[in-house]
Amino acid sequence: MMPYERFEAWKVCDELAVQVYEVTRSFPKYELFGLTSQARRAAFSAPANIAEGSAKPGANEFCRFLNIAIGSLSELSYTLRFCRRVKLLDDDCYKTLDELRRRAGFLTWKLYEAVRKRKR
Repeated sequence: MMPYERFEAWKVCDELAVQVYEVTRSFPKYELFGLTSQARRAAFSAPANIAEGSAKPGANEFCRFLNIAIGSLSELSYTLRFCRRVKLLDDDCYKTLDELRRRAGFLTWKLYEAVRKRKR
């Protein structure tokens, strides 16, 4: 097991990334380099940054990568909202993804707080 795999935040972010990839398969081809790419990059960024940050020496570096992951989840929030508004996502799909995104954000923030306390 890699060190990052022990974090619940990483597990939920990883599941979110997988679900975003699956959902965006049905997006129109003309969105491949637009909203499909944007949603996928933001979703993938969160677990990737948790994984990378966990391998860095010191809490300061890990906090920096957790900050990036939190930002990516915020970016994904808007991307999903926009996709719903332009009818690429139906309300049920949006709700499912957004609930998972909220959970991922909550857990990532809690991990950030725990690491930040550890560095003091």
